[in-house]
Amino acid sequence: MNGADALLSTLVANEVTACFANPGTSEMQFVAALDRSPKMRPVLCLFEGVATGAADGYGRIADRPACTLLHLGPGYANGAANLHNARRAHTPIVNVIGDHATYHRQYDAPLNSDIAALAAPNSLWVRSADSPDAVAGLAAEAVAASYGPPGGPVSLILPADSAWLETATPDVIAQKPVRPAPAGSAVEAAARALKAAARPVILIGGQACRAEGLAQAARLEAAGIRVMCDTFVARQPRGAGSFAPARMPYFGEMALKDLDGVDLMVFAGTTQPVAFFAYPDRPSVLVPQGCATLSLASRAEDAVAGLAALADAMGAPRTGPSQSLKRPDTAPSGALSPQLAGLSMARHLPEGAIVCDDSVTSGGGVAVPCMTAAPHEVLALTGGAIGIGLPLAVGAAVAAPERKVVSLNGDGAAMYTVQALWTLARENLDVTVVVFANNSYRILNIEMTRTGAGAAGPQAARLLGLGDPAIDWVSLAKGLGLPAVRCTTAEAFEKAFAGAMAQRGPMLIEAAIP
Repeated sequence: MNGADALLSTLVANEVTACFANPGTSEMQFVAALDRSPKMRPVLCLFEGVATGAADGYGRIADRPACTLLHLGPGYANGAANLHNARRAHTPIVNVIGDHATYHRQYDAPLNSDIAALAAPNSLWVRSADSPDAVAGLAAEAVAASYGPPGGPVSLILPADSAWLETATPDVIAQKPVRPAPAGSAVEAAARALKAAARPVILIGGQACRAEGLAQAARLEAAGIRVMCDTFVARQPRGAGSFAPARMPYFGEMALKDLDGVDLMVFAGTTQPVAFFAYPDRPSVLVPQGCATLSLASRAEDAVAGLAALADAMGAPRTGPSQSLKRPDTAPSGALSPQLAGLSMARHLPEGAIVCDDSVTSGGGVAVPCMTAAPHEVLALTGGAIGIGLPLAVGAAVAAPERKVVSLNGDGAAMYTVQALWTLARENLDVTVVVFANNSYRILNIEMTRTGAGAAGPQAARLLGLGDPAIDWVSLAKGLGLPAVRCTTAEAFEKAFAGAMAQRGPMLIEAAIP
């Protein structure tokens, strides 16, 4: 047994059984060891940003880490954007980053870099296994660290000689950490403050937005306390049977208008809301002036237990409001828009579907009608780095092959990680990709005005438009192995989406919108 065998054996022993990889020479011992570790599923990704985003989608659905296999520092750097998103989603991921042999590092070969420094910003834990006997123990440490709480990516650097040299170390089982319940004093303080407030709000995020947390939050809503959730949540139930809290608006001025008059904000599983960007003469912190704040449960604590204890302390009912099933009765018609596409999705989404949303400006048109669709879950863009919709779908489909996955993408966002289409085809994953093709970075056109920079002139417009030339999504998808169709009308989209939901396997729908 060599170090690569020890690593794979320990990962599998700790229920890490999926590897999203784009390997190189330094990782060949790991690749060879896969033939001796049949319980590990290797998934080839043609770009590291697909591998890291897929590991994020897998971890959000499986509630345990996948591993990535990345080629030295540049390979890690290629995947960093979606590891940023995973860090913000608090998704457990074990990055295995190949490195030069320990004795070769001193010669500063062309691919040499400071991997630990590159990995540190988006890793809860970074270590290098500089001997084969250290591999198993560090692998178990990595798995444990990835769970946090609240969890996130970790990075294990594997020098080539640590992978090829022999070792006799046995598997090491990680000790998974447990989320502590909030202190009773925090629950009591929140209950007192809520009873004294004239217009309080409870803001939830992270673990509190899972099904168990929403059930407890609904009790507080039933007790007359307004509940809101973060703008972007890693994983949240939606549709019939789920409590649908108000969502913190994306634009800061809209958020502050919505919160006008609020005198208390209580945080459960999240922290104070802030604007995504700074704007001239607009505040960064989205808490009204004079509004008191306090934390019921931090991101590292058990927010579900905290919400349940708070609901009991407030004398809340045992159950709260939830959405009823109300699919649109008639098929939409006319020129296609995000809103009409959303109506078709609400009509045909199957129960248990997973929606991976990176649709930027088109997403609202889907979200509203799907609030009363069949029960499903939504994985959102938590860190703001677009290009995660396709990779998330790869990982979610590997984690839950029995569930239909729908990937919603803006056309600009989808081009960041378009290589994921090839992986969808190769693995024959049950994913329907929808690309909203408006031939524009529309969000940037909006933001340019909001920053006070003025309207785009002819030079500026060249950095905001995607229509010269227009991207042919059907040809692109077919070239990467997926069946694809372009829809310009609501009738065509209705037919295409309904057909996709009725069959298994990957396909792409280009939703051409003005």
